[in-house]
Amino acid sequence: MNSEISTQISTPLGELTLRFSSTPRGARLARRFTAQQLTDWGYPHDGEANYTARHVVAELAANAVTHGRVPGRDFELRLLLLPEGTLRIEVSDTRGDRQLRIVTNPEEEGGRGLVLVWVLSRTWGVTERPVGKTVWAELPLEQG
Repeated sequence: MNSEISTQISTPLGELTLRFSSTPRGARLARRFTAQQLTDWGYPHDGEANYTARHVVAELAANAVTHGRVPGRDFELRLLLLPEGTLRIEVSDTRGDRQLRIVTNPEEEGGRGLVLVWVLSRTWGVTERPVGKTVWAELPLEQG
C-alpha cells in the first residue's frame, strides 16, 4: 500500500462521482453503476476490464458498508478514467477510526477482500480525509 501515489493523479479523460447509502443495496448499486459507466467508456460489460473493476468496487464498497459505516452517512464512489490506460477507483467512507486489515491466514475471519484488491490492482492504498478515509485502487485497462 502506498498512499503517496494518491496525490499524483493525471487529468482524467472521464469521471463519475456518486454517493450511495451505506447498506448492502448501496454496495450493489455501486457495482452496477461501475459496470454501466465502464460500458459507456468503451469497456464492454462482458470484457475483462469491466469484470475486474466490478470486483474491486464490490470489495471496496462492501468494506465501506461493513466496516466504514456511520449511521446516516453515505459512502462515495469515484471512478476516474486516466489517459495512461488506467482506471482509478476511490471509495470513501466517513469512519476514520478503523484501520484496514488484510488477512492471509485461512483460519482467521474477514479481511480477505483486500487481498483480492491487491491482486487485481496495479497499485492501491488509503488516504485519510478530514472525516473518514478513501481506499483507492488503480487498474490497468485494455480496450475490450
